Amino acid sequence: MKKTLIAGLLLAAFASFAAQAQDATSTNNGGWSGSGEFGFASATGNSRSQNINGKLGLNQENEQWKNSFFLDGLRSKSQQSVVDESGATVEQFNTTANRYDGGASVGYKLDPRSYIVGAARYEHDDFGANLWQGVVSLGYGYIALKDDRNELSFEIGPGYKRYRPADTTVLVGDEQVRVRQPTESEMVARGLINYKFKLTANTSFEDTFLMEAGSKNTYLQNDAGLAVSMTKKLALKVGFQVRHNSDVLPGIKKMDTLTTTNLVYSF
Repeated sequence: MKKTLIAGLLLAAFASFAAQAQDATSTNNGGWSGSGEFGFASATGNSRSQNINGKLGLNQENEQWKNSFFLDGLRSKSQQSVVDESGATVEQFNTTANRYDGGASVGYKLDPRSYIVGAARYEHDDFGANLWQGVVSLGYGYIALKDDRNELSFEIGPGYKRYRPADTTVLVGDEQVRVRQPTESEMVARGLINYKFKLTANTSFEDTFLMEAGSKNTYLQNDAGLAVSMTKKLALKVGFQVRHNSDVLPGIKKMDTLTTTNLVYSF
């Protein structure tokens, strides 16, 4: 029920964004911009692997609104050596990563620098510390710096989080049995720092830091990316993501990293 509510909020926010964007297109840009990223790698021969990741972002900023929406996806398969029931070692092509997440924030400006922001985020990760997690929050945002080359903004406020830790396995006799973990919930403090820097006419850097701090678990995520434009619409981007959970079950690592090289289309 909670996951359905969060997903519904995200869909409603996206529908609102799309309607505003359509209205803005008929008259003027309305402060809307967006980008899509895609990366794919495949290996065959002595080893097999396939990796795919994609991102979609939509943003609006004008005199009244500071809004954003995003969808991310990651999937990977690779060849692995496993022992079958007969004790023989065989090669299998297994999924090793399967993650998708989406989020939206709606900011209403009080003045050119300050705004009230409502945000929602949902994530599903088959191989992460949490199988799924969803967060809704309400807070205050401030644009500390904005000029031709730099932009720095902060957001902070309380939120509510529900999540389900990853399943664990226990040995029952000679068989490994999966144990489903109960769903957790808690109040969190959400913080966001976003910095953009234009190095040259065709090279830009962006770093986004997210914190969701609670008494049971603190989630941290940092996304850094360097993009080099090839045309007005196309760019190559190198990205590095770090994700960290302060409290995880035994046998699960607290930190995950992801490095990507993607083709970016801006619109």
